[in-house]
Amino acid sequence: MAFRFLNQELAIDLGTANTVIFKNDQIALDEPSIVAIDNQTGKCIALGQKAKLMHEKTNPGIKTVRPLRDGVIADFNAAEMMIRGFIRQVNSRRHSLFAPNLKLVVGIPSGSTEVEIRAVRDSSEHAGGRDVYLIYEPMAAALGIGLDVEAPKGNMVVDIGGGTTEIAVISLGGIVQQESIRVAGDVFTADIQSYLRQQHVIKVGESTAEKIKIAVGAVIPMLDVEPEPFLVRGPNLMTGHPVEVLVPYQEIAHCLDKSIARLETAIQQTLEQTPPELYSDIVENGIFLSGGGALLRGLDKRLTEKINIPFHVAEDPLRAVARGTCIALKNTDNYSFLMR
Repeated sequence: MAFRFLNQELAIDLGTANTVIFKNDQIALDEPSIVAIDNQTGKCIALGQKAKLMHEKTNPGIKTVRPLRDGVIADFNAAEMMIRGFIRQVNSRRHSLFAPNLKLVVGIPSGSTEVEIRAVRDSSEHAGGRDVYLIYEPMAAALGIGLDVEAPKGNMVVDIGGGTTEIAVISLGGIVQQESIRVAGDVFTADIQSYLRQQHVIKVGESTAEKIKIAVGAVIPMLDVEPEPFLVRGPNLMTGHPVEVLVPYQEIAHCLDKSIARLETAIQQTLEQTPPELYSDIVENGIFLSGGGALLRGLDKRLTEKINIPFHVAEDPLRAVARGTCIALKNTDNYSFLMR
């Protein structure tokens, strides 16, 4: 294996909000999925965290682009630029005359169309991938949580990402029942912006709404551990004068209520269509929550009370899909659910 150094394997969770890359079983990169582009030359000037700092603060010469919307590639060129840039960052310490032979496993939403799947595959190949495998995100999440996906029993995963929520019942290494809905982190952020505009007549950007969601995001009005109210500063929509508003978690729970109700309905519909033997396994084992949305305070409690089946938040839910793609990367010859 004299040329083994020329082979490189990367597991990529290409998320709407964040991209995580695993290399040699370790996180090599965890950055926001955003690119800053020079409007005149069309060249990438910043990626990830640097580009996020520019978001909503650019001048006419620069634009920031989130290449993924609702879990799928919305801007092909920007996506390719981003994937290529992130792979280059991961390889920045390598000093080789030859480009490595890249083997990639990339997570995609389970509701992806053929066109959307092709876009991810093409972007990955154009960014240097020689061997590209694709895995559905709920399957990757189940692997990352530590579930035995190939066992003859039902496991249910709800992966709440930035663009989509993936709901899947898994058995014998395949997805038996799945639902992919576009109610996820971005919708929750938009809900918060809309609520502040209507109730407090204050205008906030996407980045501020995101901070509010992380600081006081909740889905029930009574929490055991209460976060401190979040101080929001912004212009009054009527007068244009600067105003300050203290936002408690109860208000966020109220403004997210309709979106969470849609999530509950989708979970119930998936359960209704699940074969009875698998349904009984799910009742016994519970339902597992992963993705950034799983961090909303009180979500497991609310869903457990509503659906009458215990819900468990995965350990480090943000990286469950990335960990799963990493496990799949080591078993590309054995796992039949990987797509080439």
